Amino acid sequence: MRTTLALFLTALSAIVSANHHETSTAVDPAIYASALTSPERPAPDRDRDAGRKPDQVLAFLGITPGMSVLDMFSGGGYYSEIIANVVGADGRVVAHANQAYLQFVGDEFAARYANNRLPNVTVLMAENNELALDANQFDAVVMVLAYHDTYWVSPENNWPEIDRPALNAELFAALKPGGIFGIVDHQAVPGSSGETGGTVHRIDRAIVVRDLEQARFVLESESDLLRNPDDDHSLGVFDPDIRGKTDRFVLKFRKPD
Repeated sequence: MRTTLALFLTALSAIVSANHHETSTAVDPAIYASALTSPERPAPDRDRDAGRKPDQVLAFLGITPGMSVLDMFSGGGYYSEIIANVVGADGRVVAHANQAYLQFVGDEFAARYANNRLPNVTVLMAENNELALDANQFDAVVMVLAYHDTYWVSPENNWPEIDRPALNAELFAALKPGGIFGIVDHQAVPGSSGETGGTVHRIDRAIVVRDLEQARFVLESESDLLRNPDDDHSLGVFDPDIRGKTDRFVLKFRKPD
């Protein structure tokens, strides 16, 4: 067990070092492991960890103590809590939510934030096309398994069409110069249109890169941490044959200095 942990921390240290941005301050890779082993985390969250590898994803993206991070379309707050543990008391997390996501996640959201159990997390309620953020306030923005929903249109589910260029411009402005935009999402059939965001709830990686580069972000690096070559990209992500095991890309963009 100790050997396995040592190998894990060594590998994680390499991820952190490879993605460190213009700073001489080393980041202890143990902070990511500790973020998962916190006794305060709900048991259902722990059950998701193996398939999501959030410690390795956050290390790859360069989320570190003291940062100010926006978790966009945060859902039930699974990632928000882990990020809160990583950034610590000197950092802060803004967990964005809207009514459609709250209906989807049920009681998870209310339970996570009850009794101020995450004091360095602020919940930001904003419906589609109503986001208004101050400029240059975040060190990082993360959007996990949600970018495809910017292509979904379903008024009957309280999800009006999103003005993507306006949203991406808002996030670009809200990031500090040099800030990180990390995106994790389910890969669609390569070459498919953005409509897959509403049909199978996937998105072609190429569409995300195009959209973000048009918004002036720079693709700095990507990771195959969550890749699954055996995934049938035509299946919906909630299909029991693939749920929790989809082929996912991890992209790290940066706002130019």
